[in-house]
Amino acid sequence: MSPIDVGGPEFFLGTAARYVALARPEIDPAQPGVLLAAEQAGVSPEEFAGSGDTWALMYEADGQGDGFELPGARDIEADDFAEQLQRALAAGEPFTAEAGNFLRLDARPSGDCWLVTAHITPPEGHDDDTARTLDLGALPAADLANDLEAFRRSLA
Repeated sequence: MSPIDVGGPEFFLGTAARYVALARPEIDPAQPGVLLAAEQAGVSPEEFAGSGDTWALMYEADGQGDGFELPGARDIEADDFAEQLQRALAAGEPFTAEAGNFLRLDARPSGDCWLVTAHITPPEGHDDDTARTLDLGALPAADLANDLEAFRRSLA
């Protein structure tokens, strides 16, 4: 279960304390905070909320987190990444999967779990462009498979 709720498609990997999430947030123009921010910006709530088609990568490790937008990323690329993960998990062998140049996952099976390490590289110009490595720990294989399937359905 994801500790974040972005309103749009999201693939969450990890635990509440250590995670990486690939998401396409959707902002509801009717939310009070959005209404207030739009008013302060002098634009309509719909214009402020935007199209809801910008992907982001979010991460957290023991209370320290960040995230960044992925301009130009599309649903098809997120689906390709999820499909790549599904194939790798089904093979049952250690693997590396990459989502662009911003996320690499290294995983190896361990009983009925996968030991997953995420390597995150923020884009140039991000406030903190330091690469991060997050050990996400042992993640149950069945949960990963279910989460990937649900993610791919949310993109359809």
